[in-house]
Amino acid sequence: MDQHILYDEVLVNSGKTALTLSADGILQWYDHGNVLQRLSVEREVLGVSVVGQQIVIRSFVETEAGGFCFGSSRRSLVRKNFVFEPLSEDSRRNLCEKIQAYVDSLGRPKKLFIFVNPFGGRKSASKVFTDDVKPILEDANIEYTLQETKHQLHAKEVSHTLDLTKYDGIICVSGDGILVEVVNGLLEREDWQAALKMAIGVIPAGTGNGMIKSLLDSVGQPCTPAYAMLAAIRGHKRSLDVATIWQGETKFFSVLMLAWGLIADVDIESEQYRWMGSARMDFYGLQRILRLRKYNGCISFVPAPGFEDVGEPTTLGIESMKPLTPQQHGYHGPKVNLETSNWRKFNGPFISIWLHNVPWGAENTMAAPNAKFDDGYLDLIIMRECPKLALLSLLSEMSNGDYVKSPHVLYIKVKAVVLEPGSRTSDSTKEGIIDSDGEVLARGNGVYKSHLKSLMVYDKLQVVVDQGLATLFTPI
Repeated sequence: MDQHILYDEVLVNSGKTALTLSADGILQWYDHGNVLQRLSVEREVLGVSVVGQQIVIRSFVETEAGGFCFGSSRRSLVRKNFVFEPLSEDSRRNLCEKIQAYVDSLGRPKKLFIFVNPFGGRKSASKVFTDDVKPILEDANIEYTLQETKHQLHAKEVSHTLDLTKYDGIICVSGDGILVEVVNGLLEREDWQAALKMAIGVIPAGTGNGMIKSLLDSVGQPCTPAYAMLAAIRGHKRSLDVATIWQGETKFFSVLMLAWGLIADVDIESEQYRWMGSARMDFYGLQRILRLRKYNGCISFVPAPGFEDVGEPTTLGIESMKPLTPQQHGYHGPKVNLETSNWRKFNGPFISIWLHNVPWGAENTMAAPNAKFDDGYLDLIIMRECPKLALLSLLSEMSNGDYVKSPHVLYIKVKAVVLEPGSRTSDSTKEGIIDSDGEVLARGNGVYKSHLKSLMVYDKLQVVVDQGLATLFTPI
């Protein structure tokens, strides 16, 4: 008895049984078939309520059948209600208060601000919210404010001015794009240091979903809205590195990746085949390999410990590094002394350069298997020379990250980068695309939609990562 927070007799399907809640949060009782039932309040219970004479415990129970996500086991979460009838009103009140008090002690969010992007990716976010998010919020007694994004950068604008004192977290029902906007909005606030402690959750409803895939896969969970919602509701948090990309006075904060060359070309130019769905990447990737482009250019970098001898020594990075112009308000960029750092470099031509902050670039692309959320480094993947047949094989190995083991791939960790992109080796009048977090950062001459204005010009840019700057809801 003394190890129980709660011990009382209840009726379950007209049969009498003892309902107990242990100090470590395990609810236990026998069902009508005299089978012992157990629920972990921390892992499985969403909420508790009184309905007439009964207590209803709303839960999320994992089953072995159901949803499937690339690279994960076949598991799913099912919403399930457990109904108990206490023998007296005092018993009912006591049971409800004790169980609710335990739930409250877990530090879960009580009010969330939710962005829904109805236009992104598969245009499924509104349905995901209605079918998968809203019922769980109701089961968990979580209040929320809903904001549908109306245009690009809307989420950034809202995050920049949002009264964060009213909320315990921000949820993005979308792909990675809204998360990126929210982080950029928070970093430009006057109270950016306090704002970045606000946890952000992502519910997969886009084409990429690299961040939530990385979070859920880190604990072996499938990449579904249900598992993502459970991670947000449980309220566990972890820090996330943020990279500052700048060129002159223009800056962009990246949480996922930066790409130049083959990966960026496939990511952005395949948009013309969006009607093909996710198959557009494979289809256009094959086209780009068969008619492979190589790019002139140079990349200078500060290697992480263990990679100090990679590349050639250079002072180019130090000379090229221009200080970030301080803003009146907001985050001023990483405070690291790069002048005394050990700069190294590679000259082109390059097939592809990829900087990654987390393991997964999309649900089916493990870009950087050794990436960590908050190690203070970016994973740099470089391809300079690779036969076309070998390149085709490498693309097929991106689903599990094995491609980085190829002798044609250089895979290291870095603290800072200066990228100097050049023209295609086959045609000096044509340049390339620089892509960050799924959006075009810069378009060179003669590229797809080169008439469109981008945030930066196709020229030298700088990247430095800051450790653990942002905060995410996480499954662990």
